[in-house]
Amino acid sequence: MELRQLRYFVAVAEELNFGRAAERLLIAGPSLSQQIKSLERDLGVRLFDRDRRSVALTPAGAALLPHTRALLERADDLRHRAARIAGSEPVRLGYVNWLPADVTARASSVARLHIDAWVAPSHAQAARVADGGLDLAVCWIRDDDLEKLGLSARLIGAERLYAVSAGQDTGEVRAQDAVALLDDDTTTWLSWNDYARRLAEETGVPVARITDGGITGPVFFDHVRRSARPLLNSPKGQTASLPPDLAARPVAGPKLYWTWSLVWRRDEVRPAVLSTVDALTEDVGDFGIHAPDAWLPDGDPYKR
Repeated sequence: MELRQLRYFVAVAEELNFGRAAERLLIAGPSLSQQIKSLERDLGVRLFDRDRRSVALTPAGAALLPHTRALLERADDLRHRAARIAGSEPVRLGYVNWLPADVTARASSVARLHIDAWVAPSHAQAARVADGGLDLAVCWIRDDDLEKLGLSARLIGAERLYAVSAGQDTGEVRAQDAVALLDDDTTTWLSWNDYARRLAEETGVPVARITDGGITGPVFFDHVRRSARPLLNSPKGQTASLPPDLAARPVAGPKLYWTWSLVWRRDEVRPAVLSTVDALTEDVGDFGIHAPDAWLPDGDPYKR
């Protein structure tokens, strides 16, 4: 029996709907159902009566619910006390090119956050967390990488992708009318290349191969000027200002999103690290990624 399973039980009991509870918990519906079944096995009682149309607490579930809430409150109190004790403990955070503007302020009450100076690609930062070089990282990551590296993840941000074209037209672009670039440098651009390939396979967006690192920056703008179609802008390191002869254009049909995850080791026990995770991801919302016309690649931890 785990605390997270007890939190799942309370969420389902309050929603009386597995779909809404899964959405609230930011986990997949089948995973939630499996965790509830596992909890019922551990407790030796059935907590819910459920069929295709309804979910209801059993008498045992109703009797255990207030005790579960009390236990979770005590666990939260313990975590908060530990966080105050650990508030001066340093927590090392790495990133790729994006962080929430108030990241230090969010963590200030629970830990002394150290932003690592080495800015590296997503796969490199995730690997550093896995091997202990970092405590946390903000990066793009897939479900299979989380499993392979033994990491957990929570959504901390998301960016809607746009296209860039020559001229002054700022009108909307259909996703299939834009082009995604793939760079032969598979070390630097591993995550973006994977994203672009999945985009092509799942939506039909065409791709073009390049060899000059022009996924971002001035070289990217040169590719735009030579392209007959708008080019998708990558969120990875695009710090150069858009030149006046080019225009940014929203992409739709579908809207394309890139997610940023906060990752940490699954076996992490340090209160300062775990409290920082909570502080940085509490009430962040979904940034539009679950809208009916939004697209995320298969394997994204937040795809439903």
